[in-house]
Amino acid sequence: MRCMFHMTAVAVTVLAGLAAADVARAEEPDGPALLETWCGACHDRVGGGLTRIAHQRKTPEGWLMTIVRMGIMHGVEVAPADRRVLVKYLSDTQGLAPEEAAPYRYILERQPSVVESFPDDYTQMCGRCHSGARGALQRRTRDEWLLHIHFHLGQWPTTEYQFLGRDREWFEIATTATTDWLAEQFPLGSSAWTAWRTRPAPNLAGEWRIIARGPGLGFRHGIATLSATGSDSYATNTRMVLAAGRAQVAAGNAILYTGYEFRQRLNLPTGGQNLEIGAVSADGNTITGRSMRADADEIGVDFRAVRVRDGHAEVMAVEPPYIKAGTKRTISIHGTGLAGRVDLGGGIKVVDVVAVSDSTVTVIAQAAADARAGARPVGVGGAIAERMLTVYAGVDSVRVEPAFAIARVGGGGGSRARQQAMFDAVAYANGADDEPGTDDDLRIGAMPAVWEVQPFDEAAAALDDVKYAGRVDAATGAFTPAVAGLNPERPFSTNNAGNLKIVGTIDDDGAKHSGEGQLVVTVQRWNDPPIR
Repeated sequence: MRCMFHMTAVAVTVLAGLAAADVARAEEPDGPALLETWCGACHDRVGGGLTRIAHQRKTPEGWLMTIVRMGIMHGVEVAPADRRVLVKYLSDTQGLAPEEAAPYRYILERQPSVVESFPDDYTQMCGRCHSGARGALQRRTRDEWLLHIHFHLGQWPTTEYQFLGRDREWFEIATTATTDWLAEQFPLGSSAWTAWRTRPAPNLAGEWRIIARGPGLGFRHGIATLSATGSDSYATNTRMVLAAGRAQVAAGNAILYTGYEFRQRLNLPTGGQNLEIGAVSADGNTITGRSMRADADEIGVDFRAVRVRDGHAEVMAVEPPYIKAGTKRTISIHGTGLAGRVDLGGGIKVVDVVAVSDSTVTVIAQAAADARAGARPVGVGGAIAERMLTVYAGVDSVRVEPAFAIARVGGGGGSRARQQAMFDAVAYANGADDEPGTDDDLRIGAMPAVWEVQPFDEAAAALDDVKYAGRVDAATGAFTPAVAGLNPERPFSTNNAGNLKIVGTIDDDGAKHSGEGQLVVTVQRWNDPPIR
């Protein structure tokens, strides 16, 4: 039990701790000296490094998990300040290039409801216990991958007797075909890492314009100011305007790993914290990632931040990002360095300019009844962005995003809180084939909807899952699961798990269209490492 709860606690503190309050401390000690101090007693010296360690590359979270595991399994309880230095040093010198990490960022950013797609053999051998991305975010020599597989069997010997292990020559496959595949797909050396590792880290100090969207939370925008506290650490202040127009000011700290891995912790005025995990572009002028609640990472938004700089103008977002042909509505254009005439394309006239600043231009737009349907560019002065505003004649169908989600019961006196699920109802118009649900459909965007839950199938109806599994907010699409623990009202006093349809209905000028997704309400996640 120590292992389970210790790793869970570390997961919570470390995603914040990677951008801890005393990140400046990471600049002071010597990484190689600390590596020798904490690791040299057990790892032999080889070449210019230590055995095992020198033959791996990982993300910051990956190195953190390794160091924590040394404490759990071998009693090497590295001091928190030294741990931060080691994570920084190892990430900078033995990290992943942006191109290597990019396909698997969803697991670093803790994106909920992602359905992975890996070869069946890899999924069966490795993906039964953790995400495929967890393995894909490591780079090792073939010998090191083989040692890693031996470690797995030594640490969890029942693996060979579990489903898809006992019914075949699991160990032989793991030490030959699986090892060969891992070494080929995720080798220690790569041209991308060779090219990246010598690049100087960008200086992120200055102002950044931010736009963000998230299921159940809508659109938000603002400004962040980063002030350097060390070569790769920053004090941060953000001023955001949330979906309801409410202002939110937050302060915190950020740190940059490997020249592009951005980690930030913000202290919210409500007393909670936000974690932000993202990637900095190669030119150092854009950060993309996800901002989420520290205590409930399923509640979050995808963000994009652009450095505010002289001579740079950029349209970053339009809100709302759609207009119906034949209607008039208020539209806000968000970006940086905005100045000049607003151009919404043919068939859309700017009737009035409501407000103007270099970051937001708000106009009243009139779309002609015969305005061409489709996604079109939006321009302000010389800044033009493609596919920013969608014109549509009417809504033909609705899709719930995500189409599949998991919520988890919690509370009830236990240590794990309930895990919500957040949804959007996204409107679509039929394409040229005039059939809904086909590849040529026009995505209009997420619209306000009325939400409800229904039983997913006959078994769910028989068990009355709708009554017991939880409740959805009819206005926002946020689902809150029921309390954890035995329920004497249910057959066999089972818990409040359930299999539900989540249904969102959009009203398009009196015509109602509904979409549905699957929502599985299940038990708590007890072990929650930084990389799942």
